[in-house]
Amino acid sequence: MEIVNAIGRRKAAIARVFVNEGNGAITINDKELAAYFPSEILQFIVKQPLLKLGVAEKYDIRVNLDGGGFKGQAEALRLAIARALVKINPEDKPALKAEGFMTRDPRVVERKKPGRPKARKRFQFSKR
Repeated sequence: MEIVNAIGRRKAAIARVFVNEGNGAITINDKELAAYFPSEILQFIVKQPLLKLGVAEKYDIRVNLDGGGFKGQAEALRLAIARALVKINPEDKPALKAEGFMTRDPRVVERKKPGRPKARKRFQFSKR
């Protein structure tokens, strides 16, 4: 099997994954998964598509992660892994789609408007 790549985005985070056959090692920016995401919850989020299909020990995954915070990065990585698994085996798509792993979350930060302190907040109104 050749190397399969995919991209996942969430908020400002971008994850590029390269999947090939191996023994289940996940390397993010040249660090192990546990070193990059110390939180057990974020590690679980990243592994969800692999655990759903039962292929956690079958593939080695190399990741370039950039931008955003740790939660956004974990969810971007989950989407990228799910997309790569579908490229490897298209029959897995309905199972991953049912869990919501194939959906790109479109919510991003709203831009700040001129003449306002934040995107929607107004300065205090003074009648006099």
